[in-house]
Amino acid sequence: MSSCTLTCRVAEVEDLTSDVMGVRLEGRSEAMVHEAGQYLELKLDEDTWVPFSIASAPSGDGVLELHIQHWPERRNTARLREMLIEARQVMVHLPGGDCLLDPDSRRPLLLVGAGTGYAQMKALAEAALREDPQRRIELWWAARERRDLYLESLPREWAAQYPGVHFHGVSELGMHADFDDEAVTGHQGRIDQALASQLDDVSAYDVYLCGSPGMVYACVDVLASLGLRPNRVFSDVFAYAPRDPLVPVVGNLSRK
Repeated sequence: MSSCTLTCRVAEVEDLTSDVMGVRLEGRSEAMVHEAGQYLELKLDEDTWVPFSIASAPSGDGVLELHIQHWPERRNTARLREMLIEARQVMVHLPGGDCLLDPDSRRPLLLVGAGTGYAQMKALAEAALREDPQRRIELWWAARERRDLYLESLPREWAAQYPGVHFHGVSELGMHADFDDEAVTGHQGRIDQALASQLDDVSAYDVYLCGSPGMVYACVDVLASLGLRPNRVFSDVFAYAPRDPLVPVVGNLSRK
């Protein structure tokens, strides 16, 4: 799939939390072609392009969704927010990334995202469920506290609508008892610790991870001790922050 650069209209900017804004871009449908799991880059100036995961599965209508974390003290995000709200248009380069669903695989999915890493997991889940509503999906979303799960209602809807979906929310500060529901479970602690304590065998899964390199590799190390297959794990981190080996030899890890 070839990439292109185009100008998109900013159709909507919505504060999902005080730290995250949802953005809807519109452009020519023939130029906005991408696959679930890919990202785009937004142009801030001649020397600065900023990557963001596309948070929506391909729809063919020229509309894309982004989840952008904005911190007032970070100059680039302040500039980007101003451009999105005031200019109402932005130059985009897309698509990028190889963290895609395997079209030949019907294995269950283990989707793990931290913070706005949920955006990529959302697009993958939407595409997988569109293709096969019966597909088994374990979706794990980690944040510092529950209020940072800025679209909690959506994976809850998936868990209620699709028999194979289970939503796990992970908060470092813990969850209230009202979080749990049928096919919805809350966990306290770091995401790698939660995976280690709750999972037994992931050898049958295709695994996708999105977050910081530290978070991704901590999860990979845990999952390697649980049967993770090196050729069935995918993350953009592997491209921009590679390590050797990406998945450690199991014999070098102790079971947590």
